[in-house]
Amino acid sequence: MTLNIKVWNEYLHETRGDAVVVANYPDGIHAVVAEGLRENLGDGASVTTATLQDPEHGLSDEELDGTDVLFWWGHIAHDQVSDEVAQRVVDHVHAGMGLVVLHSGHYSKPFKKLMGTTCSLKWRNDGERELVWTVLPGHPIAEGVPHPIQIAKQEMYGEFFDIPVPDEEIFLSTFAGGEVFRSGVAYHRGLGRVFYFSPGDQEYPVYHHPDIRRVLSNAAQWAAPRGPRRALTADQHPLGWFES
Repeated sequence: MTLNIKVWNEYLHETRGDAVVVANYPDGIHAVVAEGLRENLGDGASVTTATLQDPEHGLSDEELDGTDVLFWWGHIAHDQVSDEVAQRVVDHVHAGMGLVVLHSGHYSKPFKKLMGTTCSLKWRNDGERELVWTVLPGHPIAEGVPHPIQIAKQEMYGEFFDIPVPDEEIFLSTFAGGEVFRSGVAYHRGLGRVFYFSPGDQEYPVYHHPDIRRVLSNAAQWAAPRGPRRALTADQHPLGWFES
């Protein structure tokens, strides 16, 4: 069965002429993330992309109905995502769609709605080395991933990260400056699965890194729906309904 994946990106850094960003991602971050997913998942996945500029941000009900797993990268335009579309994404997650939130997507409207917290954190962008340590080695998202993943230069994200206690904490990052960060955490929301993974600032070619691509491909397979998609509703049931 083919896994239908959509990679969403606000696609603003890449179109503003920043030479560093364009050098890393000439066709957009979404294109590189999608390329890695296709590379690792092959015929087992159909990968499409969408951006903030598309009608309904490329996330109409029809598009989301056909999406098994949605990847989300955002940074400077969280406020430009319509509340209607953000709630639509949340509703589809509750109904069983998988969601993989990347880097600064921790501040996106859908992720904050699903977490119910500020999702604030500490940060510093000095291009420091990041080591991504696997702290739950038996988890499917960690399969085939080295311990640790070594990223030569990356933006520092540090604690305290204001998220609910994760259902599963899979990766913990350490930085040259001494900080630690819960960089790979998983949740169940309604019938859906949510994975947050922090490595991947626009100023560094992190999404070209083969080990990062492996994590994202594993995450797509883990977050895929495990059963039929259906809205969760509050329904009145007559006495003994389950016996008929």
